[in-house]
Amino acid sequence: MTAKPVSFTVPAGARGQRLDQFLAAELPDLSRARLQELVRTGYARVDDKTVRRPSLRLRGGERLELTVVARPPLAAVPEAIPLRVLYEDDDLLVVDKPAGMTVHPGAGARGGTLVNALLHRYRRLSSLGGPLRPGIVHRLDKPTSGVLLVAKNDLAHARLAEQFRRRQVEKRYLALVHGRLPRDHDTIRLPVARDLARRTRMTTRRRQGRAALTEYRVLGAAGGFTLAEALLHTGRTHQIRVHFAALGRPVVGDTVYGAPRALRWGNESRPTLNRIFLHAARLHFQHPRTGKSIEVRAELPEELKELLRGLGLERAAAGSP
Repeated sequence: MTAKPVSFTVPAGARGQRLDQFLAAELPDLSRARLQELVRTGYARVDDKTVRRPSLRLRGGERLELTVVARPPLAAVPEAIPLRVLYEDDDLLVVDKPAGMTVHPGAGARGGTLVNALLHRYRRLSSLGGPLRPGIVHRLDKPTSGVLLVAKNDLAHARLAEQFRRRQVEKRYLALVHGRLPRDHDTIRLPVARDLARRTRMTTRRRQGRAALTEYRVLGAAGGFTLAEALLHTGRTHQIRVHFAALGRPVVGDTVYGAPRALRWGNESRPTLNRIFLHAARLHFQHPRTGKSIEVRAELPEELKELLRGLGLERAAAGSP
């Protein structure tokens, strides 16, 4: 790694400004998140003393030095991470991804991903996704659990990707949302685009959005919550989450899209889940080599079952076809 120190004298006009804000204004080529990371890891000095608080308030007149250390290039390396395989043959496998696991390495996750786990267990995976996404044909959001398809070779990858492109893969999810859905069976047709104000979110309020269709069917309702099965007809980022939020019915636990931080029903009240209640329950596709119809299901995680038991909706979840 190369180190590039830069120095500043803090002007009097910056008095009261946060350290990370000052650095972001002086170093526009670096993101504020990257600057905060450098400060927290000890690369900032104020008047020759190391500081680790990005929120430090400046007085004005200080001598500030920041060593900009280049990040090592991203690489996907094997890691001994437990992996639950639901189906496997010579061409592909289907895993049950846990909530909280990112699918592949990237700027926000350099390790601990599904790809790291796959590389530890399998010597060969499809190369069509590139070095950071070996075998990855499609993705699930980090806070979503459930079935995810992985290709072991390039032939399988290409043919499976074509099925996704033609919308021939059936993906069904279970979601618990706040409130009652307006209809027992409906299709949400709202375009989805990046939220320009908060770029980690998606929105349905931009005209430039891509067409997105989410079909849902109500399985049960109790205590101000609705359990629904959602069928994706398109595969946009955060699609189910942003579509239910657009109806004013955010997914339980999804505070990013407006879900309350507390769960209340009757006289009961408890903190919300430490994950979102969205689970990829079923995947149906054609085998890329034989053409055989394959369906794989992933059981609801115990923490989601527990919440449904408390609401009296556990049997409703079993009613998903």
